[in-house]
Amino acid sequence: MDKKQLALEVIDLLKKEYPDADCTLEYSEAWKLLVSVRLAAQCTDARVNVVVEDLYARFPTVADLAAASPEEIEEIVRPCGLGRSKARDISACMRILHTEYADQVPEDFDALLKLPGVGRKSANLIMGDVFGKPAIVTDTHCIRLTNRIGLVDGIRDPKKVEMALWKIIPPEEGNNFCHRLVLHGRAVCTARTKPYCDRCCLRNVCARNI
Repeated sequence: MDKKQLALEVIDLLKKEYPDADCTLEYSEAWKLLVSVRLAAQCTDARVNVVVEDLYARFPTVADLAAASPEEIEEIVRPCGLGRSKARDISACMRILHTEYADQVPEDFDALLKLPGVGRKSANLIMGDVFGKPAIVTDTHCIRLTNRIGLVDGIRDPKKVEMALWKIIPPEEGNNFCHRLVLHGRAVCTARTKPYCDRCCLRNVCARNI
Protein backbone atom coordinates (compact mmCIF):
# COMPACT_ATOMS: atom_id res chain seq x y z
CA MET A 1 0.00 0.00 0.00
CA ASP A 2 1.15 3.59 -0.53
CA LYS A 3 1.75 6.03 2.31
CA LYS A 4 -1.74 7.56 2.18
CA GLN A 5 -3.31 4.12 2.43
CA LEU A 6 -0.92 3.18 5.23
CA ALA A 7 -1.77 6.39 7.08
CA LEU A 8 -5.50 5.63 6.95
CA GLU A 9 -4.88 2.09 8.18
CA VAL A 10 -2.70 3.31 11.03
CA ILE A 11 -5.25 5.96 12.01
CA ASP A 12 -8.01 3.34 12.10
CA LEU A 13 -5.99 0.88 14.19
CA LEU A 14 -4.92 3.53 16.68
CA LYS A 15 -8.51 4.75 17.04
CA LYS A 16 -9.56 1.26 18.05
CA GLU A 17 -6.64 0.87 20.46
CA TYR A 18 -6.91 4.36 21.99
CA PRO A 19 -10.50 5.61 21.55
CA ASP A 20 -9.92 8.54 23.88
CA ALA A 21 -7.35 10.89 22.37
CA ASP A 22 -6.72 13.84 24.64
CA CYS A 23 -3.80 16.05 25.50
CA THR A 24 -2.12 14.74 28.66
CA LEU A 25 -1.34 18.27 29.81
CA GLU A 26 -4.14 19.43 32.10
CA TYR A 27 -5.56 22.90 31.51
CA SER A 28 -8.80 24.83 31.87
CA GLU A 29 -7.96 27.90 29.78
CA ALA A 30 -6.02 28.39 26.57
CA TRP A 31 -3.25 30.44 28.15
CA LYS A 32 -2.63 27.70 30.69
CA LEU A 33 -1.98 25.21 27.92
CA LEU A 34 0.46 27.71 26.44
CA VAL A 35 2.32 27.82 29.76
CA SER A 36 2.27 24.04 30.20
CA VAL A 37 3.57 23.37 26.70
CA ARG A 38 6.59 25.56 27.39
CA LEU A 39 7.23 23.81 30.71
CA ALA A 40 6.90 20.38 29.09
CA ALA A 41 10.10 20.77 27.06
CA GLN A 42 12.45 18.04 28.33
CA CYS A 43 10.01 17.34 31.18
CA THR A 44 7.17 14.89 31.66
CA ASP A 45 3.57 16.05 31.34
CA ALA A 46 2.84 14.47 34.73
CA ARG A 47 5.41 16.67 36.47
CA VAL A 48 4.19 19.77 34.63
CA ASN A 49 0.62 19.08 35.76
CA VAL A 50 1.81 19.12 39.39
CA VAL A 51 4.06 22.18 39.11
CA VAL A 52 1.45 24.41 37.43
CA GLU A 53 -0.89 23.92 40.37
CA ASP A 54 1.53 25.92 42.52
CA LEU A 55 2.12 28.41 39.71
CA TYR A 56 -1.57 29.19 39.25
CA ALA A 57 -2.24 29.27 42.98
CA ARG A 58 0.17 32.20 43.19
CA PHE A 59 -0.53 33.74 39.78
CA PRO A 60 -4.11 32.79 38.81
CA THR A 61 -4.54 35.04 35.76
CA VAL A 62 -2.65 36.20 32.68
CA ALA A 63 -2.37 39.63 34.25
CA ASP A 64 -0.88 38.19 37.42
CA LEU A 65 1.74 36.22 35.50
CA ALA A 66 2.47 39.22 33.30
CA ALA A 67 3.16 41.28 36.42
CA ALA A 68 5.38 38.62 37.98
CA SER A 69 9.13 38.79 37.54
CA PRO A 70 10.94 35.95 35.72
CA GLU A 71 12.69 35.20 39.00
CA GLU A 72 9.39 34.70 40.84
CA ILE A 73 8.19 32.35 38.10
CA GLU A 74 11.49 30.48 38.00
CA GLU A 75 11.29 29.79 41.72
CA ILE A 76 8.12 27.77 41.13
CA VAL A 77 8.83 26.11 37.77
CA ARG A 78 12.40 25.05 38.53
CA PRO A 79 11.38 21.37 39.06
CA CYS A 80 10.51 21.21 35.34
CA GLY A 81 14.12 21.86 34.39
CA LEU A 82 15.57 24.74 32.37
CA GLY A 83 13.83 27.00 34.85
CA ARG A 84 15.51 30.24 33.90
CA SER A 85 14.78 30.11 30.17
CA LYS A 86 11.27 28.74 30.66
CA ALA A 87 10.43 31.43 33.23
CA ARG A 88 11.81 34.13 30.95
CA ASP A 89 9.69 32.92 28.02
CA ILE A 90 6.54 32.53 30.10
CA SER A 91 6.96 36.02 31.56
CA ALA A 92 7.49 37.62 28.14
CA CYS A 93 4.66 35.62 26.56
CA MET A 94 2.13 36.56 29.25
CA ARG A 95 3.10 40.22 28.97
CA ILE A 96 2.37 40.14 25.25
CA LEU A 97 -0.97 38.38 25.80
CA HIS A 98 -1.87 40.98 28.42
CA THR A 99 -0.84 44.09 26.50
CA GLU A 100 -1.60 43.09 22.91
CA TYR A 101 -4.34 40.44 23.06
CA ALA A 102 -6.48 41.43 26.07
CA ASP A 103 -5.32 38.31 27.96
CA GLN A 104 -6.50 36.03 25.14
CA VAL A 105 -4.47 33.51 23.11
CA PRO A 106 -4.47 34.52 19.42
CA GLU A 107 -6.35 32.17 17.09
CA ASP A 108 -3.75 32.50 14.36
CA PHE A 109 -0.84 30.15 13.72
CA ASP A 110 1.62 32.85 12.63
CA ALA A 111 0.71 35.04 15.59
CA LEU A 112 1.33 32.13 17.94
CA LEU A 113 4.77 31.56 16.42
CA LYS A 114 5.72 35.14 17.27
CA LEU A 115 5.13 34.56 20.99
CA PRO A 116 8.27 33.92 23.08
CA GLY A 117 8.99 30.22 23.56
CA VAL A 118 6.36 29.07 21.04
CA GLY A 119 7.52 26.90 18.14
CA ARG A 120 5.61 24.96 15.51
CA LYS A 121 4.92 22.04 17.84
CA SER A 122 3.38 24.27 20.50
CA ALA A 123 1.46 26.36 17.98
CA ASN A 124 -0.02 23.25 16.38
CA LEU A 125 -1.06 21.89 19.77
CA ILE A 126 -2.86 25.14 20.59
CA MET A 127 -4.53 25.28 17.17
CA GLY A 128 -5.73 21.69 17.44
CA ASP A 129 -6.69 21.35 21.10
CA VAL A 130 -7.94 24.85 21.85
CA PHE A 131 -9.37 26.03 18.55
CA GLY A 132 -10.26 22.72 16.89
CA LYS A 133 -8.26 23.51 13.76
CA PRO A 134 -6.27 20.99 11.67
CA ALA A 135 -2.96 20.38 13.40
CA ILE A 136 -0.01 18.00 13.38
CA VAL A 137 2.17 18.05 16.48
CA THR A 138 5.58 16.63 15.67
CA ASP A 139 6.94 15.80 19.09
CA THR A 140 9.54 13.09 19.76
CA HIS A 141 6.91 10.34 19.78
CA CYS A 142 5.48 11.44 16.44
CA ILE A 143 8.91 11.63 14.82
CA ARG A 144 10.04 8.25 16.17
CA LEU A 145 6.85 6.36 15.41
CA THR A 146 6.15 7.74 11.96
CA ASN A 147 9.67 6.78 10.91
CA ARG A 148 9.37 3.28 12.37
CA ILE A 149 5.95 2.69 10.87
CA GLY A 150 7.06 3.91 7.46
CA LEU A 151 4.87 6.99 7.13
CA VAL A 152 8.05 9.03 6.65
CA ASP A 153 11.46 7.81 5.57
CA GLY A 154 14.45 8.76 7.66
CA ILE A 155 13.24 12.29 8.41
CA ARG A 156 14.18 13.65 11.83
CA ASP A 157 13.64 17.38 11.41
CA PRO A 158 10.29 18.22 13.10
CA LYS A 159 9.13 20.69 10.45
CA LYS A 160 10.02 18.31 7.60
CA VAL A 161 8.14 15.48 9.32
CA GLU A 162 5.15 17.80 9.79
CA MET A 163 5.17 18.80 6.12
CA ALA A 164 5.44 15.15 5.02
CA LEU A 165 2.52 14.13 7.24
CA TRP A 166 0.29 16.95 5.97
CA LYS A 167 0.48 15.24 2.56
CA ILE A 168 -0.87 11.90 3.80
CA ILE A 169 -2.92 12.56 6.96
CA PRO A 170 -6.50 13.85 6.51
CA PRO A 171 -6.55 17.34 8.12
CA GLU A 172 -9.42 16.49 10.45
CA GLU A 173 -7.48 13.48 11.81
CA GLY A 174 -4.11 15.11 12.45
CA ASN A 175 -4.54 16.38 16.00
CA ASN A 176 -6.01 13.22 17.52
CA PHE A 177 -3.65 11.05 15.47
CA CYS A 178 -0.69 12.77 17.14
CA HIS A 179 -2.23 12.37 20.61
CA ARG A 180 -2.62 8.66 19.93
CA LEU A 181 1.00 8.42 18.82
CA VAL A 182 2.00 9.83 22.21
CA LEU A 183 -0.05 7.19 24.03
CA HIS A 184 1.31 4.42 21.81
CA GLY A 185 4.86 5.70 22.10
CA ARG A 186 4.71 5.66 25.88
CA ALA A 187 3.02 2.29 26.25
CA VAL A 188 4.26 0.15 23.35
CA CYS A 189 6.57 1.72 20.77
CA THR A 190 8.97 3.00 23.38
CA ALA A 191 12.22 4.90 22.97
CA ARG A 192 14.27 3.82 25.97
CA THR A 193 13.51 0.12 25.76
CA LYS A 194 13.01 -2.29 22.89
CA PRO A 195 9.57 -1.70 21.33
CA TYR A 196 6.93 -4.23 22.40
CA CYS A 197 6.16 -5.30 18.84
CA ASP A 198 4.53 -8.55 19.97
CA ARG A 199 1.62 -6.62 21.47
CA CYS A 200 1.50 -3.73 19.04
CA CYS A 201 -1.79 -3.01 17.28
CA LEU A 202 0.22 -1.89 14.23
CA ARG A 203 2.45 -4.96 13.94
CA ASN A 204 0.79 -6.17 10.72
CA VAL A 205 1.26 -2.86 8.88
CA CYS A 206 4.41 -1.43 10.46
CA ALA A 207 7.45 -1.22 8.20
CA ARG A 208 9.62 -2.40 11.10
CA ASN A 209 7.91 -5.80 10.98
CA ILE A 210 7.39 -6.19 7.25
